[in-house]
Amino acid sequence: MKKIIASLLLLAALCGLSAPAFAQDAVAPAATVAASATEAAAVSAPEAAAVAAPVAAAPVAAPVPNKGDTSWMLVATLLVIMMSIPGLALFYGGLVRSKNMLSILMQVFSIFALITVLWAIYGYSLAFTEGNAFIGGFDRLFLKGIFDPATGSVANAATFSKGVYIPEFIFAAFQATFAAITVALIVGAFAERMKFAAVLLFSALWFTFAYLPIAHMVWFWTGPDAIKDAATLASETVKAGWLFQKGALDFAGGTVVHINAAVAGLVGAFLVGRRIGYGREAMAPHNLVMTMIGASLLWVGWFGFNAGSALEAGGTATLAFANTLIATAAAVLTWLAAEWMLKGKPSLLGAASGAVAGLVAITPACGWVGIGGGLVIGALSGVTCFWGVTGLKKLLGADDALDVFGIHGIGGILGALLTGVFNTWSMGGTGIVDYVNNTIVDTSIGSQVWIQAQAVLTTVIWSGVVAFICYKIVDFTIGLRVKEEDEREGLDTTAHGERAYNY
Repeated sequence: MKKIIASLLLLAALCGLSAPAFAQDAVAPAATVAASATEAAAVSAPEAAAVAAPVAAAPVAAPVPNKGDTSWMLVATLLVIMMSIPGLALFYGGLVRSKNMLSILMQVFSIFALITVLWAIYGYSLAFTEGNAFIGGFDRLFLKGIFDPATGSVANAATFSKGVYIPEFIFAAFQATFAAITVALIVGAFAERMKFAAVLLFSALWFTFAYLPIAHMVWFWTGPDAIKDAATLASETVKAGWLFQKGALDFAGGTVVHINAAVAGLVGAFLVGRRIGYGREAMAPHNLVMTMIGASLLWVGWFGFNAGSALEAGGTATLAFANTLIATAAAVLTWLAAEWMLKGKPSLLGAASGAVAGLVAITPACGWVGIGGGLVIGALSGVTCFWGVTGLKKLLGADDALDVFGIHGIGGILGALLTGVFNTWSMGGTGIVDYVNNTIVDTSIGSQVWIQAQAVLTTVIWSGVVAFICYKIVDFTIGLRVKEEDEREGLDTTAHGERAYNY
């Protein structure tokens, strides 16, 4: 009976039977969108995107996407795929014990495939079409309406400049990679002890009820082109996601990706329980060479993640690119310095962890802050996340196996809050776009930090509650954890019938 119930739940997720907040479908079949964060009063700016409203009259020629922007987005999407497979897979794989190497690779690889399919079926539509403030509609189920077989044309998605577009397919694909890597990040928290079937079922449920609403709340808006005056600004803003309306700034996923995944991982670490022998047996990483290779692939791929979120091959993309490079380097150095001072020796694991911490922290800020702000965010993330995986981890008492919360949770929260500080002109930031007057306007540190804090708290609560419910559903239906004897032998052989190393 439990297997039957589990199958029905997975089928429901596959079919998109999501939360009751799903609003009525948008009427126009070609209408869609995307998102970013922006000042509620006058704005928006680079992070996600909006799909153009349908071209109305026949005499009006459809806008032609810039081939340079399109080419950049194709490359950026490939870079984010590389972040997940093989980047994240190898980073995590080297950190577990050798008997569980293939299991973690299998989980990351399979989750990437699963979420990509769910994204195409219903995820993109629920995240990036008009519905209500918390979830989108069903206008783009199965990505329908993007390609017109009668004319051979592809619908366009707006960037953050009025009148500038990219093909909607590449926007949908780019955002698919964000969803996939977010869910894959979670498995590091309960590595080496959760059933493979349970991982897949949880992934489908959490993606549907946690990732999609948060993505919609933070990034969805109808784009800049309809904004002509104060009245149209107000009418378009009210269609946006709840946190977008508040003016939350998240350039590439501090809340949507990192805090979201980290909270779900921490809840899982508590509910699945500690690994057998945790705190008594050695559980050192089995292959730091693989971890270093994985971290390096993450760093390279992250340029697509961050700079690609500008949606154009322009100045904002180069700012995000530079911040991603410099802030990450600063985080490596400060993590190593803290480790050297407190433990006596700097380690390769520390360098790799510091790099990931810097990448996480600069993600929400990369297109919103200047280089000075990026350096500060990176430097602070190194020492703060070092504390997250040492002091805070002990305080929490959870077996977060690969330090998902200590790095992605703490780094994401730090970066999200500091975005509000360093976005201001006085701190070298970019300010935000006023689409009514086509100018750049400044933000206030106090008010923007409060808006950022609301986005952080919303993500923590939403993800935590949804994750708890999803874990309980999985536990009730098929069970979360493998048998004790299977855990001792290792998941490579007991779950997948393979060995990473045959010698």
